[in-house]
Amino acid sequence: MKERFSDYIFDLQNQICQGLEEVDGKAKFRHDDWERKGGGGGHTRVIKGGNVFEKGGVNVSTVHGELPDLIRKRFEVEEGWFWAGGISLVIHPWSPMVPTVHANFRYFELYENEQMDEIRDSWFGGGADLTPYYLWDGDAIHFHQVFKEACDIHGSDLYPRFKKQCDEYFYNDHRNEARGVGGLFFDYLRETGQRSMEDWYNFTTGTGNAFLKSYLPIVRRRKDEEYDEEQRYFQEIRRGRYVEFNLIHDRGTLFGLKTDGRTESILMSLPPQVRWDYDFQVKEGSREAYLIDRLKNPIDWIEYAEKQVID
Repeated sequence: MKERFSDYIFDLQNQICQGLEEVDGKAKFRHDDWERKGGGGGHTRVIKGGNVFEKGGVNVSTVHGELPDLIRKRFEVEEGWFWAGGISLVIHPWSPMVPTVHANFRYFELYENEQMDEIRDSWFGGGADLTPYYLWDGDAIHFHQVFKEACDIHGSDLYPRFKKQCDEYFYNDHRNEARGVGGLFFDYLRETGQRSMEDWYNFTTGTGNAFLKSYLPIVRRRKDEEYDEEQRYFQEIRRGRYVEFNLIHDRGTLFGLKTDGRTESILMSLPPQVRWDYDFQVKEGSREAYLIDRLKNPIDWIEYAEKQVID
């Protein structure tokens, strides 16, 4: 399974980078290979200074070795060895009219011995979520519909379950607001009486394959929208909320740093320009207020689409 998934994430990295380069029309991804001291390594690809994308990364890593102390405590084991493979991406556009997007898809194996020939446990995880600065409801609906379709192939129970988990996970409790308009979040997908690891492999790769369809149409619709300096300023304020989540709550950031991952690759998710203004407030009835109001409570975007005429 780990060899199949490793091949998959490298192939998906190629597809996503090609799609993003085509819509940007200028910038190309820089390639950067790295090795982890404890075992394994990765292939980082970073884009910056393009027509559309200010900064972004699409990273693949396959790392292995002895479990660090912090991870042993989480898994409640005295000793253990692991293999973890995944693709992780974050894209920050120049325009505040184009949303930031994040996605990752990963597979983990835990072993009884150093030879890593006896699997103790294994699971899949991942998801994707959208962080707009100026919200068009139709964009959020499109993003959710694409991933609902990808989920429904494998079971009608999956989208509602993983959409709810996304709403709960990507939430800044200290701000009482969501990071964005959600998407999917799933973790610890193990074999059950209803679904095998092969089923979860197909589900995880299916949602990974849906990424470009979920995001690129939104970029194409919004990349030529006009904006002013005040709207760019607001984007940088909201980027601050994004940074807060990644550094306070994000499990992937913690896992990478605590397993001696490559710091530059782990923190590539952070935007290049961010603001923290003291007690920043938005004007009542403004487009900025509309966004923030939508982040207070989860929205069922599929149900919403059925009740609204969307522009």
